[in-house]
Amino acid sequence: MDIQKMMKEARKLQAQMAAKQEELASQNFEASSGGGMVTVTVSGKMEVKGVKIDPTILKPEDVDMVQDLVMAATNEAVNKAQEAAQNLMGGMLGGMGGGIPGLF
Repeated sequence: MDIQKMMKEARKLQAQMAAKQEELASQNFEASSGGGMVTVTVSGKMEVKGVKIDPTILKPEDVDMVQDLVMAATNEAVNKAQEAAQNLMGGMLGGMGGGIPGLF
């Protein structure tokens, strides 16, 4: 295969990946725990963008429960964002990154 053609294809793939990453970064993923008592929103960049807590659970004796609910909702929202990233990038790469850690 011609090396110039390969380089052209690599640049094209890199541009497509950058566009997909930008698209993913603009998306938000939301998850709730405790029957909706805690809701966390995470961006495609894996940044926590928002936390909503139902005020009825904010009692001093319930601090441990609230912390657990925030953690559970955050982990679920991050998992949703990671799944979306894998689906978005994995489909584009066509399995090229399958066995390489850190590559979708």
